[in-house]
Amino acid sequence: MKKIITFAILFAVTLTSYSQSLKYQDLALLFSQDDSNGTARFTSMGGAFGALGGDISSININPAGLAVFNNSSFAGTLNNRNTEIQSTFYGNAVNNQNQSFNFSQAGAVLVFDSAYKSDWSKFAIGFNYRLTKDFSDNFIIEGNSGVPTFREFPLDKNKTIDYNVSEKNQRFINKYKGKLDEINLAFSSVYQNKLYVGAGVNFYSLNFSQQSNLLEFNSDGKGNTLDANFYQENFTTGTGISLNAGFIYKATQNFRFGLSYQTPTWFTEIIEDTNIVKNEGNRLGGIPFTGDTEIIVSNDPKNIYDNTTGDNFPSQNLTYRLKTPSKLTASAAVVFGKRGLFSFDYISRNYSNMKLSDGGFAGENTFFENELKNTNSFNMGTEWRFDKLSIRGGYKFEENPNKTALNSDDIKGYSFGAGYNFGNFKVDFAYSNNNRTSFYDVYPQFPKQINTADLNIDNRIFTATVSISL
Repeated sequence: MKKIITFAILFAVTLTSYSQSLKYQDLALLFSQDDSNGTARFTSMGGAFGALGGDISSININPAGLAVFNNSSFAGTLNNRNTEIQSTFYGNAVNNQNQSFNFSQAGAVLVFDSAYKSDWSKFAIGFNYRLTKDFSDNFIIEGNSGVPTFREFPLDKNKTIDYNVSEKNQRFINKYKGKLDEINLAFSSVYQNKLYVGAGVNFYSLNFSQQSNLLEFNSDGKGNTLDANFYQENFTTGTGISLNAGFIYKATQNFRFGLSYQTPTWFTEIIEDTNIVKNEGNRLGGIPFTGDTEIIVSNDPKNIYDNTTGDNFPSQNLTYRLKTPSKLTASAAVVFGKRGLFSFDYISRNYSNMKLSDGGFAGENTFFENELKNTNSFNMGTEWRFDKLSIRGGYKFEENPNKTALNSDDIKGYSFGAGYNFGNFKVDFAYSNNNRTSFYDVYPQFPKQINTADLNIDNRIFTATVSISL
């Protein structure tokens, strides 16, 4: 059994210490992730564009690449993501299928030649919208741990019955919704046709929600049964900003290298509305209710416990801040004229520098410092041209930031695609696949008694881009 959530529980704030929903350290990691969406050309080559440029999606990696463009252009992208999540809990496996269709990218670059004789011969301005993270996913976890967690009926004043037998599979239904959008603005120029430099600013808009249901059916072993439904939800919005800068140097006609840095993303205001409220007045097995709870028992079926009766829904609002890790990218590319190329990006991110603030997050920040690490990731890509047709391929590896993670928790993916140049009009297509393992702690309040559920996550993404030279 993996221990990341067990460690996290030791530090969790009182507000969420009995929650089946994601904790704040988990949300911080989720909001720091990137789906690497971009144009179909960018996606098919594994996103390895730090030393290449010439694609509007490279603005997010190394803004110096804007000046590689020879002409002003516009690109728009659609993608379709199919995700399979297999959950396994006490030997019981459930396959969950998800599909989402997104307008994932739209951007333009304007290229200007210098009107005066100068070593700075060209400059470019770029604007790009990108879907940084699509949160939409649903999964069901089902299995019987043999440990009933709803053992009392709150309306039983004498507490005469102990529902201490787990009769059926415990069932957890989870739904994520929302997205993290990004807008990039950048400027780039080239010096003596060898050194490309650029800088940019990035704006983020966060919209996330989670709804979860936990269902148990327990008994006292004497024919009396208890049916419990526990519901939690949270809705999160926020805005953020980051800066990035970099250069690309054309060492020879065939070889170029680049270096870029992106600052942390500062989410200056994240607002959460949730029904996860600690209620000392209503306890079940010594644990306070922290959501919408409905309990029915067989020996008194008309007497239903519902803590939302009379529209008395638990609710709480919290505003906090988040600083995500910065990113350093070192890149190299070998270009064989107009025939083809190979490219490579190395990315370093130090997750231990993440920070939550304005909400009493000392425990979460201690977790970041002690349990997370600096990650090493890389992207590789290649492209070969046959007249107007281009064939592409790529590979990516992204290390899991947790020190105790398994090798299978790292993201590994491959991609391929093709494009056709009609002159001023280009069409590109890409297919990418990445997979990893993870887990979910359905019962964080019972870290020693109940195991986490294992998740096997496989993403398949189809991308299509239309580009127009202006």
